Amino acid sequence: MPNQAEAADIVSRYLKARVPLIVVRSIESSRALDLVRGVGQQARAMSFYCHSRARGLLELSGQTPVLDDRSFVGALDFAASTFVARNHANFVFTDVEDIGDDTSTSRHLAEIVRIAEDHQGSIILITGGPVWTGLARLGMAVDLDIPDADELYQVVTALVDDHRGVLPIEWQHDEIRLASEILRGITQSEAVNALTTLLAKGSLTREDVNELSEFKDQMFGNINGLERVRLKEGDNEIGGLSTLRSWLRTRRELIRSDLSRTPLHPPRGVLLVGVPGCGKSLSAKAIASEWKLPLYRLDMAAILGMYVGMSESRLKEALDMADRVAPCVLWVDEIEKALAGGGGDSGTTRRLIGQFLYWLQESTSKVFMVATANDVSSLPPELLRKGRFDELFFVDLPDDEDRSEIIRLYFRKYLQTEPAPYLLDELVDLSHGFAGSDIESVVHDIAAEMFIHRSGAAPDDEVVRQMFGAIVPFSQTNPEEVASIRAWGKDRAVPAGRLTRDDRVPAGGSGRRIFLAN
Repeated sequence: MPNQAEAADIVSRYLKARVPLIVVRSIESSRALDLVRGVGQQARAMSFYCHSRARGLLELSGQTPVLDDRSFVGALDFAASTFVARNHANFVFTDVEDIGDDTSTSRHLAEIVRIAEDHQGSIILITGGPVWTGLARLGMAVDLDIPDADELYQVVTALVDDHRGVLPIEWQHDEIRLASEILRGITQSEAVNALTTLLAKGSLTREDVNELSEFKDQMFGNINGLERVRLKEGDNEIGGLSTLRSWLRTRRELIRSDLSRTPLHPPRGVLLVGVPGCGKSLSAKAIASEWKLPLYRLDMAAILGMYVGMSESRLKEALDMADRVAPCVLWVDEIEKALAGGGGDSGTTRRLIGQFLYWLQESTSKVFMVATANDVSSLPPELLRKGRFDELFFVDLPDDEDRSEIIRLYFRKYLQTEPAPYLLDELVDLSHGFAGSDIESVVHDIAAEMFIHRSGAAPDDEVVRQMFGAIVPFSQTNPEEVASIRAWGKDRAVPAGRLTRDDRVPAGGSGRRIFLAN
């Protein structure tokens, strides 16, 4: 939909063409009125009047009252007589009720539009709702979208600059640009409210930019299928997955940079497939925490409705909302469970896949999707095509070096200590075949035992060895499933962990390759 400058140009051309009815559709009536006022100032040879229920009929430029009768009917009668008396008069009406259907109000307004047409006049109707077809066909319409990042940049700049010298303000171009991108998706008045709330605390620091996401989240509230995931301290810590983490560092710069003057599009996201418990879901939290972006979870179970068409509308609503809360990280856990329906769902699954893939392909907002899957065999082939996700990563069982890093991470988290080097080497051997979740579970159990027995000392080495040795990992309880998953991912995805020489240069020159940042 057009932004304010484009919409103003369209309205100006409609006025020059003397279109008798101009409908400006917008949820921001005050912003739409400012647009019309700006257009009116350029058309000085024409007269403009504006009516609202609160203030009655006024001259648009000087805001001088022209009628004692503030009613809509009184304003219409004045408009009719004005049109007959002189040409090129224009009347702006806001907050008009009962014009969505064939009512006496909409028919009365249609009659006045016909009088305007006979005398080179125009009626400009600002509304956020539908307009009766019989009325709408008498003129032309334009949709005024909520402000884009460039418009919000101007709003934020003007507001911040107005307080420089009065309050301590650290924001410069980069902070203002980031703030305008965070605020994208809300109305201009909502953006002003959020900013003035920040300014009300008496200063504006660089860290305050992140608080705007909280304000924005409060404005939208809850919506079916989309829920905010609150991040905790330490959620950015993740062991292993070195190739994935290196790849993400380069994408972080893109997601945080101003791309409005470049042909580049923001990174779309990653699809993580692989062995259960190896950090796929944890990666979504780590990315959001590291990038300092809000994390939302797309709950496909809540999306699926029992009635025909309900699932599709809920998915569209959730994805539209994700675009509005951008920039953000959007997490879809076990995506194959929602997109792997059978033939008995009346085609709902196929429609959901089509709608989901279209959004992935065409969305230009800074929504970075992290989708995870365990049952890779059931993923629809079109989901894996390059251009949907930026990359497909395979998350395998951690190798010795990764397990060493993961063990140290969870020792610090749960035991507030580092394992001795000799013990660490033993635990790496004992944990062969462990997933990251297996390691976290056993270290958590060690910490729980110490807490129960109120032991303030470091855990006994022998106890640690015994508890590690007692774990039967998923790779041993389900070896066939793990083997199948690993066989699928070996040639079809980029390893998320450390790349070997074979991973970097696939045999025969086939398979995926990845550029590793220095």
